[in-house]
Amino acid sequence: MIEAKQIQQDADELMQSALLFLDDALAHIRAGKASARLLDPIRVDYYGAPTPIANVSTVTTPDARTIQIQPWEKNMLGPIERALINSNIGLAPNNNGECIRLIMPPLTEERRRDLAKQCKAEAENAKVSVRNARRDAIETLKKQIKEGMPEDAEKDAENEVQKLHDKYVRQIDDLYAKKEKEIMTV
Repeated sequence: MIEAKQIQQDADELMQSALLFLDDALAHIRAGKASARLLDPIRVDYYGAPTPIANVSTVTTPDARTIQIQPWEKNMLGPIERALINSNIGLAPNNNGECIRLIMPPLTEERRRDLAKQCKAEAENAKVSVRNARRDAIETLKKQIKEGMPEDAEKDAENEVQKLHDKYVRQIDDLYAKKEKEIMTV
């Protein structure tokens, strides 16, 4: 028989991972502000191995609209520039021979609304994951009754799982609201 605490911990871990995934997904949605995390998925050919840009250069944001990439080796300017051009971030790199700058264009009102919709969809996916974790935990608890768990212990554990669910849904809503405000702020 599985302990009720173990079922709750498993559900908590699944809900936490859904929240972390949402946080990462929202960080990669461009909100008109420069962010070094925007470059995380881009890989550069570094001596034959695909390597994240941050592992071959210093990535900074000198102001709210600029990302500056300073390679540690001069010969990496070309591969970094090619990787940025081939990526789907929609920014044109400016190479001055020393560093590469990415200028973030201001977002139009329509593009802001589209990005807000994209964020809402990501938040909904995270909520679905949290609900699925809750459902799986409750089903496991109900099966434990057949294996000898007292019904009142099962109900208490079910209430705890529901409280976890409510906590994570609130956190997801807060993350989404924060990102939506960031996107819609001109």
